[in-house]
Amino acid sequence: MTTATITSKGQIAIPANVRQSLNVAVGDRVEFVQLEPGQYLFVAANRSVTELKGMFGKARTVVSIDEMYRVIKSRGASAG
Repeated sequence: MTTATITSKGQIAIPANVRQSLNVAVGDRVEFVQLEPGQYLFVAANRSVTELKGMFGKARTVVSIDEMYRVIKSRGASAG
């Protein structure tokens, strides 16, 4: 298990093997995703959105932006 120490400023140095595995470098962004209370996933956020194209295969249905906005608006209204 790889560990790091938190400084008085709340910073940590990401160990070299972890940086290499995540393919992150100076200036890259990372995200902390809460899985459950007290447990987080540390994720590199350095991929371009265009790299995600096709990740889930071909879309089964085509939806317009207007339709997306309508669904988001209706679900947002029912959630609040």
